[in-house]
Amino acid sequence: MEIAAPLRLRVDRDALVSNWQALDRMSGAAACGAAVKANGYGLGASLIAGTLAGAGCRDFFVANWAEAQALAPLGVTVSVLHGLRAEDMAVAGAGFARPVLNTPEQIVRWRDGGGGACDVMVDTGINRLGVSVESVRDGLLDGLEIETLLSHLACADEDVAMNARQRAAFASLAGRTTARRMSLANSAGIGLGADYHFDLTRPGLALYGGVPRPDMAGHLRQVAFPEAQILQRRTVRAGETVGYNATWTAAADTEVAILNLGYADGYRRALSGLGAAMADGIRLALLGRVSMDLIAIDVSARPDLGEGDWLAMDYDLAEASAVSGVSQYELLTGLGQRFARS
Repeated sequence: MEIAAPLRLRVDRDALVSNWQALDRMSGAAACGAAVKANGYGLGASLIAGTLAGAGCRDFFVANWAEAQALAPLGVTVSVLHGLRAEDMAVAGAGFARPVLNTPEQIVRWRDGGGGACDVMVDTGINRLGVSVESVRDGLLDGLEIETLLSHLACADEDVAMNARQRAAFASLAGRTTARRMSLANSAGIGLGADYHFDLTRPGLALYGGVPRPDMAGHLRQVAFPEAQILQRRTVRAGETVGYNATWTAAADTEVAILNLGYADGYRRALSGLGAAMADGIRLALLGRVSMDLIAIDVSARPDLGEGDWLAMDYDLAEASAVSGVSQYELLTGLGQRFARS
């Protein structure tokens, strides 16, 4: 028997498509792909990739081979950003995804295993994954069948000199390899302008309603809407407190709804006393501490709400990040598995 979940995560597919289309337009002549790692940034990778493929997206990026395998039934083009461990060789040979080779050892492993189409990551300054610019110039990639040569910007959400340095280092490799395409820009990189777009952009956060740069806000819509069911409605009398450590005291008699949602579900403790739910455009404040599985909401303005009813959380990523100090990425990818996603 299937048990109905007391939490729902509604994914606005129309907003998702609208965001991808906006990023595609902003990418100009470059194709626009989609990063769907971390289970589609927490929203469900198959749902996200299937929706975007239907809208015209042709390039998808995941972190590891398990994530790639989960998308195999969709028949979409997938690149595995974390490359090719020895343990991955058997599954990589199945051909449902391309490795993004990151080290000389991975390049040797791929060649020795029979090779074929691959992508390669070049480190232009972030000092995470990737081979060096110098090694590429010295012929490290000679003979590889490279579909896309990639690099990754460290500070694209800021207007700093490092962006231009990384771009110049990457651009210096044009024509130095067999790569059919070059790709540098993530979500924020798209906002840096045409010089950063090359042949393919790889947005992630912005697809899901996050705002990587303030000047991109007007182009993006909220995609993720966490919803929680009311477990109990109660009256808290003036002078009484709510929740752990009694951090909120009722100034007057207050109608309170207890919701089946907490930090174990990714609704961050940093939102204590700052978050809110929404009901038909009315903002209903969160009272006291966010606990592991429960939060309290002031529903005095909605006498009609009671046990079993649902409330949508106010979860605009940029605003929630600004008030809580938690990054938009964490607010999104941390949403837990107790949500029924739809």
